[in-house]
Amino acid sequence: MIDKHNNRLGWLFTSPYLVFSTVFFLGPLIWSLYLSFTNWDLISPTYDFVGFKNFTKALGTPGVQAAFWVTYKFMIVFVPLVTILSLLVAVVVKGLPKFKSVFLIGFFLPYLSSGVVASLIVKGFLSHTSPVQTFLRERLGLDIDWLGGSFSALFVVALIIAWKFTGYYALILTSGLESIDQEVYEAAAIDGVKDSQKFWKITLPLLYPAIYTTLILSFGATFGIFTEVYQLTGGGPNYATNTWQMEIYSQAFKNLQAGYASAIAILAAVVTFVSIFVIRKLLEMWGKRNGWV
Repeated sequence: MIDKHNNRLGWLFTSPYLVFSTVFFLGPLIWSLYLSFTNWDLISPTYDFVGFKNFTKALGTPGVQAAFWVTYKFMIVFVPLVTILSLLVAVVVKGLPKFKSVFLIGFFLPYLSSGVVASLIVKGFLSHTSPVQTFLRERLGLDIDWLGGSFSALFVVALIIAWKFTGYYALILTSGLESIDQEVYEAAAIDGVKDSQKFWKITLPLLYPAIYTTLILSFGATFGIFTEVYQLTGGGPNYATNTWQMEIYSQAFKNLQAGYASAIAILAAVVTFVSIFVIRKLLEMWGKRNGWV
């Protein structure tokens, strides 16, 4: 029999989270879904119901189409980059004889830093009159418009985000490395497994839970990129860095089309859910081959 007192106590302890989710997630989601079928301009006290007009308009808009493809371009650049960097940091920290926590905290600090500040520093660093750009022009004859090129602008944004998240993911991977029993490596050495094979044949398969977590987080992060793009490129050049969040912001607060922006937000949510679902299934297939699923 269920203890009613403990049951009420459980609801009491979970109530702050339930209230928070209702007020800041479920409520806005329902409101956004309703607005997506209207033509509200963010100012007028009245708005008209327009049906699926906002959705059909969004599907044929260059900005929305660009946001769809740009997200996957960011994935191609950001996910491998941050995964390799975080794995490298985790392996190096794992091999340190002492002060591991100090180094991990140092790598984690960028995650706590302001994306606005980091973007402004990089923007000044890459400006035409910066010492670095001046050195490249005068010494090497290179005049690179880092934020003016389609790929270079995307790469710069991806690099900033990778710098920000590397320490966070390294914490997760380091924890995974620490959980691997050293007896496995000793048994492998007895069986004649070479040192060069240990990482690929033993460490990576046994690190699957941690890698799975970091990959899901990194894939998900590409759907929420906004601050760095807003500060550095504004979605340009020619929509090359126009993310879902940037497009939603532009339509809602620049063009004052809140209903249309809500429709884009719903489309972004659907694309995000489907993409993460497919990615999760692919990762689980890899885990199944290694005996995890």
